[in-house]
Amino acid sequence: MNKLVVSSTPHIRSNESVQRIMLDVIIALTPACVAGIILHNHSVNALITVIISIAACVLFEGGFQKLTKQTVTISDLSAVVTGLLLAMNLPETSPFWMPIVGAFFAIIVAKQVFGGLGQNFINPALAGRAFLLAAYPTKMTGSSGFTAPKFGAVADAATYATPLTALKEGGTAVTSSDILNGFLGNVGGTIGETCAVLLILGGIYLIVRKVISWRIPVVYIATVFIFMLIFGRNPGNIMGVINELFVGGLMLGAFFMATDYAASPVTPVGQLIMGFGCGVLTSIIRLWGGYPEGVSYSILLMNLCVPLIDRFTEPKIFGEVKKK
Repeated sequence: MNKLVVSSTPHIRSNESVQRIMLDVIIALTPACVAGIILHNHSVNALITVIISIAACVLFEGGFQKLTKQTVTISDLSAVVTGLLLAMNLPETSPFWMPIVGAFFAIIVAKQVFGGLGQNFINPALAGRAFLLAAYPTKMTGSSGFTAPKFGAVADAATYATPLTALKEGGTAVTSSDILNGFLGNVGGTIGETCAVLLILGGIYLIVRKVISWRIPVVYIATVFIFMLIFGRNPGNIMGVINELFVGGLMLGAFFMATDYAASPVTPVGQLIMGFGCGVLTSIIRLWGGYPEGVSYSILLMNLCVPLIDRFTEPKIFGEVKKK
């Protein structure tokens, strides 16, 4: 007599583990992170910031789980990814206590308090960055936060306005060399946002590996391009719009943070809406907001809309009868 084993859903399982997925993300982020460290003037400071951020996230996660008598899950590498993303969102000149404070907020407040991995409704690394930006704005932006790129005419400048800050303040016209510098990473900015080409390649790696869907990053970037082309600083100026894509945190946010599994929609239509919403909000903040950059807050705001997006885009159950 054959026995049937009845179990609860899901019945379709994947060979991919959380650890394997997080390892893929780390692999995709590492080239851009290494380039960001090398291309900044304070390379040693940037490297130490990355190490401290990762270590703090792992220690906070493991310590909280031990304290609350949960299973310690630091081996899944999710805390490492959060620490790496947080560090890549910090300036190279960050004091070494800043990644520790940001890691505490990211891991404890934005992740563990809500139940840990998969239960967080916002991206933990972005939550940590947003907290630091609100609490210590002068250390996160402006002359005290950024220095000039290592290579170029302004390499030895004591203070430096990032490309987005210069554009916000009505800077000079964009040239082909400006676009090339942004693409290759020879611009000022946070540790991980400066080398667009490596971020794009890392994003393509994740899409090919099927770790993320193409929908959110492609629609996000395309929306910023179209919005800036129509309503931007110089409407119709293709050179200026392309420059907007390569400078700042757009590529880092589109490929690595807006695609957070727990904080992004699960339906294909919902992912398109997510990308579109992030693109519109980023453009609005860049053009008319108080900050030159809008990626972080746009993603966080759309994270809050994810439950509503999923609710209205979920597929109908087969045989479902509409309620009167």
